Amino acid sequence: MLTNIIYFAVFLILVFVLSIAVKAITRGVEAKQTIKEEKNSLSNYDHKNQNLEIVDQIKELNSLYDQGIISEGEFKKAKEKILK
Repeated sequence: MLTNIIYFAVFLILVFVLSIAVKAITRGVEAKQTIKEEKNSLSNYDHKNQNLEIVDQIKELNSLYDQGIISEGEFKKAKEKILK
């Protein structure tokens, strides 16, 4: 009888430990997925920022060209350099 009680107690402890392990693994997988999603959204944001910077630089170059500060050749060279 005492042996059965000990086996039952060990079984309950084992079930408890396994449930904690499953919860930990689930949280880890969710955290990894969240980090991946955040990283992707930041990457997209960086690309948008970079595109806006390129557009601003070309607008500034165009303004300098329109004002006659730089020549057409200089404008084209600078634009190609920005776009690379």
